[in-house]
Amino acid sequence: MEVVKRIKSAGRILLRGEDKTGPRAEIPPLTAEQVAEMKQFFPMEKFFIYGHARSGTTLLARLIRLHPEVHCNWQAHFFTRKPLLKSLVDSAEMEEWLTRRSNRWNDGTDLSPLVMRAAADYIMESDAKRAGAEKHIVGDKSPNSLNDGESVRLMHAVYPDAYLINIVRDGRDVLISQRFRNFVEESKFLTKEDKQIVDALRADQTPFTTGERSIFTEKWLRANAEGWVKNLIETADAGKRLFGERYYEFRYEDLLYTPLTVMKKVWALFDISIDDALDEAIQAEMSSNPDQTWQKERNKSIADFLPKGKAGNWQNIFTVRDREIFNEVVGEMLVKWKYEL
Repeated sequence: MEVVKRIKSAGRILLRGEDKTGPRAEIPPLTAEQVAEMKQFFPMEKFFIYGHARSGTTLLARLIRLHPEVHCNWQAHFFTRKPLLKSLVDSAEMEEWLTRRSNRWNDGTDLSPLVMRAAADYIMESDAKRAGAEKHIVGDKSPNSLNDGESVRLMHAVYPDAYLINIVRDGRDVLISQRFRNFVEESKFLTKEDKQIVDALRADQTPFTTGERSIFTEKWLRANAEGWVKNLIETADAGKRLFGERYYEFRYEDLLYTPLTVMKKVWALFDISIDDALDEAIQAEMSSNPDQTWQKERNKSIADFLPKGKAGNWQNIFTVRDREIFNEVVGEMLVKWKYEL
């Protein structure tokens, strides 16, 4: 019986290759030839919107799809949040199947990157077609603050031909918005001290607007300021290096103050005509704030404290100590992005 088992095992190895165990080999990036082949089946131009959470990515997505030729949806998190797109093929078992020598479909190559690209292309293009027959440019917006520069590298391996649009917001306003989002949602990650701050806010908001009391704990403020800096540095560095002219970055505040000017520059990436009539549509879209409405419905007593989507909220909320801690952590990043002289 042992001899028969050995013969059968040898036969399987000859036909399929040796069964793999443990972690799979690194997933190869798409080649230029594979990209060209994929575009025959999924021809739409692709883009991805990145940025730290609470930096205006949703507003940008709402505005960018006002153009009749552009569609955008959000939170697919193909490359920005686990389990990630690569989880479809990220196992030794899947690698063995997609590279098996007896598989006459794979032409001796690893089909993994093609599987990933086909899945994401179908998700985006099918949604774009439902949005309108004239839509031929499609993208996803997913904040990348959980995966920073790695999200750019993962995207480039599957979409080297896509555009990466990175929106940056003053980190002080980012952290305030993030903090209140956690308060409104009554996040499971709130500590005992955090909950005491929430209770104090409900009881009397005055000390939090006069610099007497902080909405942050020092530990939370330091950790999240560091996260903001890390996200900005890694996203910009990897974006410029990997995507070159297909990488575009700008400030959220500029979008608030001159929305048509900024959106014209964004749409110009795709080499499409831009009608000034879009200005009216942009103004109408910016006058609404779905996130503010949702937060009020969820937790009105906290949500009313912070004006949503505004620039400069931090000036009324940061205490002297908050400013010291933030400036100590962020270094020159505020100057680099022209938030401070």
